[in-house]
Amino acid sequence: MQTTGSDDAGNSPTKKRWVVKIGSALITADNGLHLDNIHQWSRQFAALMNDGVELVLVSSGSIAEGMHRLKWFERPTAVHELQAAAAVGQMGLVRAYESELQAHGLNTAQILLTHDDLSNRQRYLNAKTTLATLLKLHVLPVINENDTVTTDEIKVGDNDNLAALVANLISADQLIILTDQNGLYDQDPVKNPTATLIKQADAGDPKLFEMAGPSNNRLATGGMQTKILAAVRAARSGTDTVIASGREPDVLLRLHSGEAIGTKLTATHKKLVAHKMWLANQLKVTGSLQIDSGALEKMRDGVCSLLPVGVTGVEGQFRRGELVSICSAEGDEIARGLVNYSATEATLLAGCKSDKILERLGYVNEPELVNRDNMVAVNARHH
Repeated sequence: MQTTGSDDAGNSPTKKRWVVKIGSALITADNGLHLDNIHQWSRQFAALMNDGVELVLVSSGSIAEGMHRLKWFERPTAVHELQAAAAVGQMGLVRAYESELQAHGLNTAQILLTHDDLSNRQRYLNAKTTLATLLKLHVLPVINENDTVTTDEIKVGDNDNLAALVANLISADQLIILTDQNGLYDQDPVKNPTATLIKQADAGDPKLFEMAGPSNNRLATGGMQTKILAAVRAARSGTDTVIASGREPDVLLRLHSGEAIGTKLTATHKKLVAHKMWLANQLKVTGSLQIDSGALEKMRDGVCSLLPVGVTGVEGQFRRGELVSICSAEGDEIARGLVNYSATEATLLAGCKSDKILERLGYVNEPELVNRDNMVAVNARHH
């Protein structure tokens, strides 16, 4: 882990596909959107795109802009009021980006996503194809969570997390999270003026979570902890993350030129194949399968298919093809995958040898409960 005293590796993105996330604290002002900031970022977006960078923007601000337009001075707590504010504010948010980018001869596209769009295999592929097409057409996609229709059951959670999922979706080389902080410090810089900025670290370093803290901004839903978690999730697809201040002059252009700004969290994971990457980044599972010590040992040696004989318990209600967690006897998540049998069927098959499935059910879908090709190992701490 490097601090301000050492930065041998630098902070330069070396490839050409970025996801940029801008937080509420930067995008909003007392009178709604911070239009001067949007103007400056749009100028940088245009320069990056004209220099060959494929760019996707994840922008907060719709609810704050909606509150301004509706003349609400306190953030509502009722879901329907938040959804109404998002619907009103999204118009202004997209209009602001569109107007600024058109001045540079660039087109923008609005994309609103929910968790369902990223967890449903068909919608996931549709979103992936659409984004790839827009990037090929030299269009800047502006992405936000679809707050107008989201509920807790289908909510991604925060735009840091959404940006990480989008980075996975497009196999981005860099996730740039612009915030109102200079980056990640080893201590709270507000409480301790001697706190040191962390210049570079591995995205999966557990010490990072001890350093990070929640947001103090009334319009924000995340904090430094959500940014660390986003970096962990982005790292699964080989994406590095930079957390930097959006108030730094020309921050994106300087990062592109190789200047070290903020905190760089480096991906140490090898890229997963597309199907397993999709599995790894689903946030909601429909149930779980508890496994015995024998199956656990085999999985720790390397992900293998889960046979019914290794299952000791079944929780939740799920159908064939849905995503389930595979857990140890202590409840730690070891892997997750698409299950070949429903919860009712899996309960009947728990502890059963594969050659006895026909006897138990009267039919056989597959010899495994979860095939290794539809399974990915996970680290439970980061879900």
